[in-house]
Formats: sequence, structure tokens, C-alpha cells
Amino acid sequence: MAESGTTVFTGVHERQLDERGRVALPSSFRSSIGEHCYLTFGEDACVKVLSESAFRTEAEKMIDDVNAGRVSRSRQRAYASSVLTVSPDKQGRILLDAKLRDYAGIDVNQPVVVVGVLDRIEVWDPVQFENEEASGKDELAGATSGPEQAS
Repeated sequence: MAESGTTVFTGVHERQLDERGRVALPSSFRSSIGEHCYLTFGEDACVKVLSESAFRTEAEKMIDDVNAGRVSRSRQRAYASSVLTVSPDKQGRILLDAKLRDYAGIDVNQPVVVVGVLDRIEVWDPVQFENEEASGKDELAGATSGPEQAS
């Protein structure tokens, strides 16, 4: 459960990745992300962007899950080795390195979708996001069962 006062990110924002692999975060996200943020492989093949506090919470949970045997050390290594610490520039742009872009199927000089997902920001290839969003809408409408409905 999110703590009172925790930053919540929402909305879908279409952006363009520039020739250097930078994307401008929406202005509504910039003040909440802080001086630097953490980029990593996200679930469902996107780039996940976390504030420092959200990253620390996620890292601590990963460590606990590995120690309890719920998550493999291989997954922990893949996650930890993907993490980049970046600082938004004066225009609010963050650099997605080639490893993260390849993972998410994002190319330079191409459109991307920046999505607020409550506790995090995600950067998506537009076609991939459209498919994910359609699946999520089906779950919301009751057309399919999600993880919480599975038996």
C-alpha cells in the first residue's frame, strides 16, 4: 500500500526519442522525479523509471524476495545490472541507453509513449503499449481474468 504523500504518476504522453536516445519527461512528472532517477528493465518489455525512494523500496523488496527464495538470483542480477542512474537535463530529458532501448524495442528518432503507472513511469514502444493497454482494458471490463482473478 502506498504511503500518504507518495507521488503518484498518471497519464499517457506521446513523445519523440531524439537522435541521442533522450526522451523528455512530461512536466507534470519532473518535479516528482527529483534530481536523478533510476532506469531499469520493466516488466512486459518497457523501460521503467523510478524516483530514488521508489527504487530503494523496490531494491529492498528484491533483496528480501531473493533471500526468501521467491525470486532467483539470476533475476536479481539481470535487474541490478540493467539499472542506470540518470539526471534529467534542463529540458527534462533523460537518456535511455542502447541496452534499455533494445530491451524495450525502442529506436532513436522514433516516437515513444511515456506512461504514469501510479508508483512509476514507463517508456514504451507505441505498438507494444497499445497491445498492453488493450489487454488491461479487457481485464477492467471483465473480458479476461487478471492475476487477482486467477484460481
